[in-house]
Amino acid sequence: MQPLLRSPQTASRACSPSPARCPWLLKPAALLPLLILLAACGRGAKDWPVYGGPDGTRYSALKQIHRGNVRQLQLAWSYDTNDGTGDPQTHPLVIDGVLYGITPRHKVIALDAATGKLLWQFDSGIAGRGPNRGLTYWRSGRQQRLFAAVQHYLYALDPSTGKPVPDFGSEGRIDLREGLSRPLAQVSIVLTTPGVLYKDLLIVGGRTPEALPAPPGDIRAYDVRTGRLRWSFHTIPRPGEFGYDTWPPDAWKYSGSANNWAGMVVDAKRGIVFAPTGSAAFDFYGGDRHGDNLFANTLLALDAATGKRIWHFQLVRHDIWDRDFPSPPVLVTVRHNGRRVDAVAQATKHGWLLLFDRATGRSLFPIEDRPFPPSTVPGERTSPTQPVPLKPEPFARQRLTEDMLSRRTPEIHQWALDRFRTFRSEGQYVPASLDLETVVFPGFDGGAEWGGQAFDPETGIFYVNSNDLAWTTGLVPHTGGWSARQLYLNKCALCHGDQLQGSPPTLPALTGLSKRRTRAEVETVIREGGGRMPAYKTLLNKTETQALIDYLMTGRDAKLPGGPPDPTRPPYRFTGYNRFLDPDGYPAVEPPWGTLNAINLNTGEYVWRKPFGEYPELAAQGRKDTGTENYGGPIVTAGGLLFIAATNFDRKFRAFDKQTGELLWETELPCAGNATPVTYEVRGRQYVVIYATGGKARAGEPKCGVYLAYALP
Repeated sequence: MQPLLRSPQTASRACSPSPARCPWLLKPAALLPLLILLAACGRGAKDWPVYGGPDGTRYSALKQIHRGNVRQLQLAWSYDTNDGTGDPQTHPLVIDGVLYGITPRHKVIALDAATGKLLWQFDSGIAGRGPNRGLTYWRSGRQQRLFAAVQHYLYALDPSTGKPVPDFGSEGRIDLREGLSRPLAQVSIVLTTPGVLYKDLLIVGGRTPEALPAPPGDIRAYDVRTGRLRWSFHTIPRPGEFGYDTWPPDAWKYSGSANNWAGMVVDAKRGIVFAPTGSAAFDFYGGDRHGDNLFANTLLALDAATGKRIWHFQLVRHDIWDRDFPSPPVLVTVRHNGRRVDAVAQATKHGWLLLFDRATGRSLFPIEDRPFPPSTVPGERTSPTQPVPLKPEPFARQRLTEDMLSRRTPEIHQWALDRFRTFRSEGQYVPASLDLETVVFPGFDGGAEWGGQAFDPETGIFYVNSNDLAWTTGLVPHTGGWSARQLYLNKCALCHGDQLQGSPPTLPALTGLSKRRTRAEVETVIREGGGRMPAYKTLLNKTETQALIDYLMTGRDAKLPGGPPDPTRPPYRFTGYNRFLDPDGYPAVEPPWGTLNAINLNTGEYVWRKPFGEYPELAAQGRKDTGTENYGGPIVTAGGLLFIAATNFDRKFRAFDKQTGELLWETELPCAGNATPVTYEVRGRQYVVIYATGGKARAGEPKCGVYLAYALP
């Protein structure tokens, strides 16, 4: 018997939707695999089978929707996941007429890509939370698998049924906590960005905590059929490995992270996987990790078959600013010095764009080593120099000065001026200090962020959306005593702030927690952790856990017996991710607060740049084009269009002329589309889909979990 699910080209030839060619289509009880084949029966089906599109370019050759008709776009279908709310940030896949996506609680769904009808749903039984940006699809002959992550588990599913493949790992899944040189109960890791494929290897990174204890951020390759570990690259080198001398002896035993959380891209022709990494833990004090700390904050080029290092570029030496790489690289081909060069482009939180020859790692644009001030914090040793790209110009502002402060009203300007004069603002790579809050500009989220960037191979133009806000931070000594509040300051204030204020929407506030969560729910999060937050079930005893929950729910600061038992605690703690916002909640700097940029990679020059997003209430007052924070990336098409949602506060989904930046179409979503769209063609009709969740929206803005597909009438 021939396989029921084939490639779209084979399916188109084998079957047209007629009883004469496919009589089984008339059976009302046809199985789901047959429904999936029916979805593929339209001629010329064009898929979106890879996270980020081909080579990570987020480019589509489809052009049924183009500059001349994009204004006619209308909603073709929508699918409400009805799975609560969250921030999955999912960029779905479309294969053989089926859209594969993820719900807010990390169930995996398969939808008919032409109608939005649910075909199947996989529920692991684990209530996932936080980012889950997509899936990985593999096919070889008649074999096919859909790889999906739910917290620290990685599942292999049958794409036609949604059921786990029993011969993969243990009953269809592997545990990503295993093999990271730490006791399993102390390992916190989740796969927030899907892995990449090279032949029969699935290569993954993972998101790990940003404070100790944290596991090392090893990059690992698994056999797609069995789940067996095939190779592992140690981002914190072990004795005898390249880079070991950039850490203290045996740092690999206690230091952590330096992980690939943002995703990767594979050059299949050369057999190279490009993997950007994050900072080492603890993010903001490195007194226990003197040295440059390879391979943290590094773009790695690894042999995809073996995991061996080919070349690397470390952007930040001994990072104490959390300046990790925020998004996957993009494989591009450019004209440079009169010849075609296959290159890899990498955007940064600083607002910089790096461009390297894929084979050699040679930078195509100049990078200069520059001196920066040393840290004044006892025990800290910063690198005396850091590399700074000279071209292209940054796509975000680099240093906050008094003349850039908000002038929304005279009163706001004076408030901002008074606050600013209490800060230290000297540009990039100024170490946090113990006496003044230090300005981080652009802020901790970037600059560029996780949604990724798009590249148009027709024109050589690279598109990047950027945040352009100032944040502040500092360090303070850990104080004596041992109470519930001291426990909170030691374990939780790094992300949630000294006063439980967090930094919404990225890092949630814990104020008023008792109105939103039960004690049992809070205890589950504390014990199991997830993402940046480590699992505390083996790090806190029962008395400490209950005292911490009491403090979070009631504010009661109970005394605890003994003293802090945690040997990993650094002598200083971070004062928090603090956005520099005015009393009304708007950025305390002059706009633009978010931008959309088009850069010609052949020349390094900007084609156009513009503010991106707006606050509806300010727009109603005549203050349009302020730009806003934006999370989620663009896609670009042969139809001359750039599609992007991303903006936090106006809930818009937009289409721009890719050559000029002119806004050609927009629609309002039910909640903010903090994700990257996809486009595909089924049965002769092109669709553009965005997943709207409102995951990054401010308090009071709507939340949802809806996939929306747009097409021409």
